[in-house]
Amino acid sequence: MTFDLIMRGGTVHLPDGPIVTDIGITGGKVAAIGARGDAGEVRDCTGLDILPGVIDTQVHFREPGLVHKEDLESGSVAAVLGGVTSVFEMPNTKPNTDNADAIADKLDRARDRMWCDHAFYVGATNRNAAELAELERLPGTAGVKIFMGASTGDLLVSDDAQLARVLASGHRRVAIHAEDEDRMNARSNERVAGDPASHPVWRDDESALIATTRILKLARAARRRIHILHVTTPAELELIAQHRDIATCEVTPQHLTLAGEEAYRDLGTLAQMNPPIRSAAHRDGLWYWVGQGMPDVIGSDHAPHTREEKAKPYPDSPSGMPGVQTLLPLMLNHVANGRMTMRRLIDLTSAGAQRIFGMSGKGRIAVGYDADLTVVDLKASWTVEEQWLASRAGWSPFTGMRLTGRPVGTIVRGATAMWEGSLGDHATGRPIRFDSVEFG
Repeated sequence: MTFDLIMRGGTVHLPDGPIVTDIGITGGKVAAIGARGDAGEVRDCTGLDILPGVIDTQVHFREPGLVHKEDLESGSVAAVLGGVTSVFEMPNTKPNTDNADAIADKLDRARDRMWCDHAFYVGATNRNAAELAELERLPGTAGVKIFMGASTGDLLVSDDAQLARVLASGHRRVAIHAEDEDRMNARSNERVAGDPASHPVWRDDESALIATTRILKLARAARRRIHILHVTTPAELELIAQHRDIATCEVTPQHLTLAGEEAYRDLGTLAQMNPPIRSAAHRDGLWYWVGQGMPDVIGSDHAPHTREEKAKPYPDSPSGMPGVQTLLPLMLNHVANGRMTMRRLIDLTSAGAQRIFGMSGKGRIAVGYDADLTVVDLKASWTVEEQWLASRAGWSPFTGMRLTGRPVGTIVRGATAMWEGSLGDHATGRPIRFDSVEFG
């Protein structure tokens, strides 16, 4: 056989486990495992591990309207430099992504500029609930996103009646930011000027747990599947475990890595995000539930702001941190330290996203699937440095951290987006396809 590309001699992580073999790629898809034949290009992967392409199901790339922080091109460059082959991008841009024209505009902006494959969430509002069943089926749409708290303007849907209207419109899984707006408003005096360590005091455990309890009840009444983003408390995971027929959930690398006792002291407002970085006890509790198989995906919640914006005194400083480029390196480091297995990492970064969102042709290395591959050196020891970062924000809370495990290559549908820190010839990202959109 003749292939477009052969990935030769790597440890390939197949659905039933790792094996040293070759992968033959033709027409952007996996054509053979254990490939024998010629190819237009051969990449030597000896000593490297080849994972299914990493999928980050929560990024904010800020375009349109906030491109001084990030744009679709710079965000996707950061993604592929970090080994990420696909992203789901969030709707809180200016203007908001809450209608068909806004989705079409983002898809047009992404064409020939985004280095990874992509889908865009449509934001639920109090005005567009009746249209969501149609909007969620637009090509290139990841589904509907609800902000129960921590948003401004039209993207905030905080009362039960409006939430029920949103959940009643459509069929695809709905992504939820679960913090209770009323409780946070009532507790705003808990914020201490100049002290970002008061952030998790203000946005406390109960703010998250109340919202999660409410949305689970409403989703069950509506018979609607939901996906709860960036869960930060063990109590939420224990509750979600009782509703697995309708609910999936996400954790972030930063909530699995940082602890508030050190983070706010060392990083100040750079550690400020929503929901907050909480205590070491919270972090350890999240790891307990990772071991119980609870979170379905790892998402970065990449939400960049400039240094100047983050330098404002708390609480005038904005919440959010870059993360798409460091998602995989941080998690590989946790694998190296024995916190999780490679098989569990693959489930959280590729197979889980395909399973719960119904992505067509992604999430595993298998003949006929898209040739989305993340190549890593599990033994590489390195330090996160600012010059490696591609986000327009230009900083990371993990700068200076010593890690084991590094992305070496990012293959997106057979095209080399990144190899050994260098980008490919041109951006080849395309809209992600979903079974529920393609086949009804």
